[in-house]
Amino acid sequence: ADHPQLHLLNGYGPAESMGFTTVFMIEPGAAAGAASIPVGGPLSGKHAYVLDANLELVAPGVPGELYVAGHGLAHGYIGQSALTADRFVANPYGPAGARMYRTGDLARWNKQGALEYLGRGDEQIKLRGFRIEPGEIEAALMAHPAVVQAAAVVREDRPGDKRLVAYVVGETAPEELRRHVAACLPEHLVPSAFVVLDALPRTVNGKLDRRALPAPVDSMSSEGGRAPRNPAEEILCGLFADNLGLASVGIDDNFFHRGGHSLRAT
Repeated sequence: ADHPQLHLLNGYGPAESMGFTTVFMIEPGAAAGAASIPVGGPLSGKHAYVLDANLELVAPGVPGELYVAGHGLAHGYIGQSALTADRFVANPYGPAGARMYRTGDLARWNKQGALEYLGRGDEQIKLRGFRIEPGEIEAALMAHPAVVQAAAVVREDRPGDKRLVAYVVGETAPEELRRHVAACLPEHLVPSAFVVLDALPRTVNGKLDRRALPAPVDSMSSEGGRAPRNPAEEILCGLFADNLGLASVGIDDNFFHRGGHSLRAT
């Protein structure tokens, strides 16, 4: 606002595509409250495709792998024919003989027709049969007005008990975050635990230090809730607590909100 003559652009493009492939013009106020800045659409002569595992185009709003093609696409990697064959593939959406580059990045088209970058594909998580994109969960968390930073990871603090945990920086409560994410994402993408931190730990290179993230503590103590009222409820609450490794639970506690999932329920 102080420099109206300046125009800010958010560009995306791997080295294999010779600089910017897509670009998004940031209008004044456009970034306010946004979970992330889109990377826009392809420049003239460039092409961008969001595809599934079968190289089929996905619908807007659906995450997929980003492929790029068009002017400036590299011929391959010198002396690395296997890597070239893996990354530079035939382009079924271009003219005969056209190729495209598999970026390994995850993206989706938003409702406005702009690309949103979701992170690296090698960061995908598979949990209880579901393929999970951490970037999709982090984008939902960042859409909360009180959240400044966010990360989603899978932890295995007890052998065989993997669960999805969200870490956020911001002035908000875990239950408020749970309600917010549950309203935005399918149930299998809602983390089992939410941890509010003063700052996300970083490595010397500025990347998220996953090993330094603290284990979640049970912040949903049943103190103040209703205790078991009869022998049957005492047995059920005891089984509930033993299953989740908790000191105690009340009769109003939610199994899934206290860290349970479908496999533990069986």
